[in-house]
Amino acid sequence: MNGAEQLVRTLLAQGVDTCFTNPGTSEMHFVAALDRIEGMRCVLGLFEGVVTGAADAYYRMARRPASTLLHLGPGLGNGLANLHNARKAHSGIVNIVGEHALSHLALDAPLTSDIEGVARPMSHWVRTVRSAHEVGPDARDAVVAASRPPGQVATLVLPADCAWGEAGASTPGQAPVPISPRPSVDALTIAAAARVLASGEPTLILLGGIACFEAPLETAGRIAAHTHCALMTEFYVPRLQRGAGRVNVPRVPYAVDAAVASLAPYRNILLVGASDPVSFFAYPGKPGRQAAPGSCIMTVAAVGDDLDATLDALADAVGARHSAAVSLTARVQLALPDGALTAGGIAQVIAALLPQDAIVIDESVSAGNALGAPTSQAARHDWLSVMGGSIGWGLPAAVGAAIAAPARKVLALEGDGSAMYTIQALWTMAREGLDVTIVVFANRAYQILLGEYARVGAGSLGPRANGMLRLDAPTLDFVGLARSMGVEAGRATDLASLARELLRGFASSGPYLVEVVL
Repeated sequence: MNGAEQLVRTLLAQGVDTCFTNPGTSEMHFVAALDRIEGMRCVLGLFEGVVTGAADAYYRMARRPASTLLHLGPGLGNGLANLHNARKAHSGIVNIVGEHALSHLALDAPLTSDIEGVARPMSHWVRTVRSAHEVGPDARDAVVAASRPPGQVATLVLPADCAWGEAGASTPGQAPVPISPRPSVDALTIAAAARVLASGEPTLILLGGIACFEAPLETAGRIAAHTHCALMTEFYVPRLQRGAGRVNVPRVPYAVDAAVASLAPYRNILLVGASDPVSFFAYPGKPGRQAAPGSCIMTVAAVGDDLDATLDALADAVGARHSAAVSLTARVQLALPDGALTAGGIAQVIAALLPQDAIVIDESVSAGNALGAPTSQAARHDWLSVMGGSIGWGLPAAVGAAIAAPARKVLALEGDGSAMYTIQALWTMAREGLDVTIVVFANRAYQILLGEYARVGAGSLGPRANGMLRLDAPTLDFVGLARSMGVEAGRATDLASLARELLRGFASSGPYLVEVVL
């Protein structure tokens, strides 16, 4: 078999059975191998940012990596923004990046570039294959690297001659490699955290990573009930399991003043899968670190540690294993409001209609600020956030989540400015028949930047600055854009039409877009 066939067989043997692709000439032997060998689902994206964003959300839902197929350095470069988001989310991804044949590199052809140099800032692991015989072992190592807790971005560069060259009859690299377990937290750290919780001082447990799944959240809720500590999650969480019957944990607010105020009461902050809370940006006269000056920040468990076992051990240490968890959310069936579109009304409509076990992809940016409280009492759901803040993630993420969890409804909440970065994802949704309802909040501006302009003290907003932050003249037609790519769509201009259009989307088994005109 050739190297490309060896690569496909090794990926499949290691449990990687989905490939988000945007190939070019140097990858044609890999494309041919994917065609000949059964077992790999190949999903075409019309832009590399769609490919990498889909792979990010796929990992968050499937808890195992997918692969991407990217064309040389420029193709990888096009996908870097969503690889940044994936890296911040600790998502495991195996990037397969085509390269010129090794003998061709010295000719410095137009598409020649330093692929490893492009890859390193957004990858934890990078390697270039040096011969067809090394493809199998290198691919195996890439999957192992991507799967290493808490999840890593691995980039394997595949020269064309290593893909078409003879790899031999043997199949090195195909035996599945056990994934490293998450490290345990030592007993001394647990004992120290338990002493803080028993001190009577105002204490917060700040949660992140997989500590925001249902079971560890419930354990944290028992600890809070027994010790009277507070619970919060980081503002951005890769996957937060929330809704009726689950422990309701508020997020640290995005805005710096609100975040500082929310953390001010706590003398101690215990980090479980979370980082020391810092502001998203620097602002004149405002702190970068959000915790109160003089507070004690203690890392109980890093994001890659065994967070379930950490919270279990902490519950035992404080005597909370049999306590009833605090803040278990009751299901509240909200009435459907009518009237003009307001932030609160939109949140109430979405909360009232959200399907059971839906996956919510949140890149709503400014338009989604009011969604938190109403949706916490909605049907059970998973909430995925854009971890690295690089916009253009939401639509690709909806693709990846829908492919990873085909039995579940996906609701993508998207700003109009963010949507235009990766609007091509709609075409992939239509082609794959994905069960995704997309809500585009069309406020005709980079609305969050209008607010940030004031917050950073940049002065009055003049006509040229205003023109750089608005999306009107011409006005984008998202219904027309969606239909041009095979996605059915409708427009909401008030709360009643929003409810009607959402119900149409949820009733469909394929993609449906709702443009909310604000």
